[in-house]
Amino acid sequence: MGVGRVTDRTHQQRHQPDSGADAPSRTALFAYGSLVSFASAERTLGRPVEHAAVTRLTGWRRRWSQIRDNHATEKTFAHAESGEVPAHCLGLNLEPDPSGSGPNGVLIELSRAELERLATREVRYDLIDVTEAIGDDHAAAAFSHVVAYTAKPENFAPTPPPDAVILAPYLRAVEAAFGSIGADQLELFRETTGPTPVEVIEAILVRDEIPPGNPREW
Repeated sequence: MGVGRVTDRTHQQRHQPDSGADAPSRTALFAYGSLVSFASAERTLGRPVEHAAVTRLTGWRRRWSQIRDNHATEKTFAHAESGEVPAHCLGLNLEPDPSGSGPNGVLIELSRAELERLATREVRYDLIDVTEAIGDDHAAAAFSHVVAYTAKPENFAPTPPPDAVILAPYLRAVEAAFGSIGADQLELFRETTGPTPVEVIEAILVRDEIPPGNPREW
């Protein structure tokens, strides 16, 4: 299994964590979608990114259940061929699933300032603590906390409306990111996400109020 840019130093820290009252507090993000992409995460964080581990999140599932108003948010996309502007765009989301073995993803170590920067990007998500849900204890051993993003209630769509679409650049970026850490990880991503529930379209950006560092392709 490929593990992207996991360094020897990170590997040693993960399996020989600090102990005692004076150990520094370290936080990792469980990334399960576009933030698995080195290029996408680095664009937002403004620094090189390493994956501290490839792991799974037990007790949760990944679905296409985050929804964005394509007319009223910071970016609007139109169908590349027809010019039609869809009403909603779907994104990936985490949902509780006590019976599930969990979606795959990566851990990225972050500072408090970087979490605040990501909050601008992940404006439609709430940050939650998932420390106890990391399936590989060794992967989380170096971190005091592991956090993840789940859709805000107003951006949660358990059943997508008929006018929703998925932007093809988003899906390509996510699949390429998982493919970069191993063909088995891409296969597992597809297996633990399921088929796309709505049409996937090629799109162009037609209105841009996007904060610096945030994705412009989807």
